[in-house]
This record gives sequence, C-alpha cells and structure tokens, in this order.
Amino acid sequence: MATAPRPRTTTRDPEELARRLTAWLDARLPGAKVGGVRVPESNGMSSETLLFDIEHPEPPVRACALRLAADPAAYTIFPVYDMALQYRTMRDVAEHTDIPVPRVLWLEEDAGALGAPFFVMERVDGRVPPDVMPYTYEGNWLHAASDAERAHLERATVSLLARLHDQHPVEAGDGSALSRQVDAQRAYYAWVVKGLPRSPLIESGFDWLDAHWPAGEGETVLNWGDARIGNIIYDGFEPAAVLDWEMASLGPREVDLGWTVYLHRFFQDLTVSFGQPGLPEFLRRDAIERRYAELTGHTPRDMEFYTLYAALRHAIVMLRVAYRQIHFGETQLPEDPDRLILHHGSLAAMVQGSYWT
Repeated sequence: MATAPRPRTTTRDPEELARRLTAWLDARLPGAKVGGVRVPESNGMSSETLLFDIEHPEPPVRACALRLAADPAAYTIFPVYDMALQYRTMRDVAEHTDIPVPRVLWLEEDAGALGAPFFVMERVDGRVPPDVMPYTYEGNWLHAASDAERAHLERATVSLLARLHDQHPVEAGDGSALSRQVDAQRAYYAWVVKGLPRSPLIESGFDWLDAHWPAGEGETVLNWGDARIGNIIYDGFEPAAVLDWEMASLGPREVDLGWTVYLHRFFQDLTVSFGQPGLPEFLRRDAIERRYAELTGHTPRDMEFYTLYAALRHAIVMLRVAYRQIHFGETQLPEDPDRLILHHGSLAAMVQGSYWT
C-alpha cells in the first residue's frame, strides 16, 4: 500500500531509555523499578511513546505510558514539541470535562533526564482503530464489526467532540482564532519547504482558504486538534481514553469536525483506490454534522472550508513525512513534489470544487 515502507521514527535505544527512566523514577518514587519496557507497534512519527510498568509496593499506578518529545536526529515532523502544553491540556480536560483522558502523573521539562522533555501518564487498556493497514481495510476489529457496532462507536465519538467543545472553558482573547491557526499553518509550511521544492497544490489550498473565508467563525472553543478515531482507545465500542493532544489549540467548533470527517475520508479514499470498498457508510460527513447538531444545538457551518482546511493541514504533514523519507534514503524526490502528498488527488478536487459532488 502507499503508506509503506513505514518511515524511520527514532534513532533512540529503548534499552538505554529504560535505564535512564529507572534512575529518574527512583528520585520521585524511591525504590521503584521500571519493568516491561516496550515501544508500541503504533508508535507515531511525532512524539514518541514508551510503555512500561512501575514495580513498587504502592505505585500511583502500575501501568504507564511515557510521551517523549521527538528525537531531532529523526528529522522531526514538527519544529516544536511543547510537552508541558500537552500535559497541562490533558490535565485541564480531565478537570473541566467528562472526556476520558489518561491520568497524567509527572512532567519533566529538563531534557537531561532522557534527552528530551517528557511526561508520564496512566496506560489505559483497550483497542485502537489501526492506521497501518488502515481500519478501512479488511482484517481488523473495526472492519469486522457489525454496522450497528460501528454506528455506536461513531455516535460515541461525535459525543466526545460535542462534550469537549461545550464543557471546557475558554478565554478566547482578541482577534480571530481561526486566522491565528491558519497563519501558524503557513509558518509550518514555510518551515517544511525551507531549502526544498515547494508544493503548488498546498499553496493553491491556502489561496482557496483566503477566497472562501467564513463570514462568521462562531464560538471559539478548545480544539482537540488531532480529532480522529485512531487517537482513541476503545473499550468495546465505547471511548476509554482520548490521546494525542499535541495539536490542541483554540478555534471554531468546525475545525475538529472537519478533521474528523477528512481523516476518515483520507483512509477511505486510499482504500477505494486499491480496489476495496472500505467503509463508505461510516463517519459520513452528513451523519457527523447531524449528530453534532443534535447534541449541541449548533449546526455546523462552512464545512467545505473546514474539510479542505483539514486536508491542507494533513498535506503539509504528509509532505514533511515524505521529505523525511527522502532524507533517510527511503524514497526519491519526484519531478512533481505534489506527488509526495498521498491525498494530492482529493485535495486538488477540493480546490477545484468537485470533491463533494
């Protein structure tokens, strides 16, 4: 499939990390030892995850997960990794909402301990819809579920967004939160292409946003940022833990909705292009909009804008991933840099106005 080979994600030695983590933990929980250290198969290409158990007579929790800022030697996906912000966001979401987020235990901002800032949180058991191979392909638990079970998971997932947006207090500040988000994406794109070929498709996407800016942005809420089912641990078909808050920011409600809709479409479109039907009735845009409106009283607006914005954000990440593959000699630079973006066809169709028709 087009997502393989999987790019290199780290240059760190897990055994060395475990030794250093044991020394760090002993200073906070004397006599504690670190056991069962492992890197999950789903370890991402951004912040790194390390799973371990605390061996101690009275641990605060026994099963832990550690989120470590990305290794600069691994050609990072993002220019900055604010682990303190992620830690505080998860703590605040747990305090102000009923969203199931893992309990955060410790924050370490001194890079000397493990080579980068990190935080430790409780590890939650359950299952996650896979990215590789995507859950839209046959052979995984979500694809094998019944229509009713997937519908239950869909409703429960949209409910997470509704409750996050309704329950978490926000001090919006002056000016447009959406403008600040898009400006940050422009800066991120400039960082990705510095000294490298630019993407005409991405730049046309920014032009489209300028030309179709919403007349009213509506209420500013806390955006999860990476709002997709692949970042949720499910107990059966109920959300048990919401993960990956590194892209959290303030913005309109529709930012998260657009990301949820498009990230499913990304996998669905890839699956169809490889000759499988995928899950065409799952996480449909109209169903998500309708369910969200029922739960919040807010009817989503300008969703073509927000789904294109999601596809554009994802394109910048994909371009960075591709340039990292080139950096590590895993692929070669094509004549057209837009071909490095896996979903260049769907993004181009959105810009042209033909995708949703």
